[in-house]
Amino acid sequence: MSNSDIKQRSPKNKTLRLSEEERVLYKSKLVYAGSQTLSLETLKNKTLCADLFGVLDALPPFCADLLIIDPPYNLDKNFHGFKFSKSGDEAYSEYVYSWFPRLLRVLKPNGSVYICGDWKSSFCLYEIMKKHTVVRSRITWQREKGRGARANWKNACEDIWFGTIGDDYYFDADAVKQKRRVLAPYRENGAPKDWQETENGNFRLTSAGNFWDDISVPYWSMSENTDHPTQKPEKLIAKLILASCPEDGLVFDPFLGSGTTSVTAKKLGRNFIGIEMNEEYCCWAEKRLKSAETDKTIQGYADGVFWERNTSTFQQKRK
Repeated sequence: MSNSDIKQRSPKNKTLRLSEEERVLYKSKLVYAGSQTLSLETLKNKTLCADLFGVLDALPPFCADLLIIDPPYNLDKNFHGFKFSKSGDEAYSEYVYSWFPRLLRVLKPNGSVYICGDWKSSFCLYEIMKKHTVVRSRITWQREKGRGARANWKNACEDIWFGTIGDDYYFDADAVKQKRRVLAPYRENGAPKDWQETENGNFRLTSAGNFWDDISVPYWSMSENTDHPTQKPEKLIAKLILASCPEDGLVFDPFLGSGTTSVTAKKLGRNFIGIEMNEEYCCWAEKRLKSAETDKTIQGYADGVFWERNTSTFQQKRK
């Protein structure tokens, strides 16, 4: 489906579009299953257009420092022609079990894995993670998007489970510190204590916790936005990459979607491999990767720190 088939856009709408000429160009940059051997040399910094189940056992082993998994949640969802149907908890667990243990073989012995889910699927993911990894934490992030609910609480959060292959793993806590506004500044001997006074306000650097309330889901006025129905924000993925993948390391995403993991990895100086079965989504990813060659910005991340939501004014003044 072409972008022109969807709807007319406002001139201010920054949602990604593809012309037919661009679609032909970006298809030529994809790696297709069956066209060549799926070696690390073939796949590094590429988008593999394939069904994961068809290539799973042919993927290069022990190549990735970080595995980021954002599978279809246990919901009825139409991914532009590729439909995923909701099932019972047991059936969904069997679906994840059918690929998760086999997928771990792409990780290095000191590698890390993050897997995303909503509240309905989260407990299934934990049970699978604890059988095959050392579970380190559960991250909950606030989506700040979605319709209200009249007979239930609005679903406004999602989970990300963090695990490692063993006890020797990479984690850079300093790389994911957050810049927070200080509302009640405390002084010691007249000087700021653990915070910085600036002309744009008072701020302190804090260590990252496992509840994230600073994430903005992509929308029409953001340049990273696409028509993918479950697109993850670059800022969200940037935290995972900076914490758990060293510079020049490799990030692997087997459910790439519109390319957020690969694009963010490229912006942050990491290598990547992405797998996506929807050819149109693969082309969206390639266009975003092309843009990332000249635009390294990540909304909400600047000066080596993550800024609170709605502090972009301060962020822009510092540039």
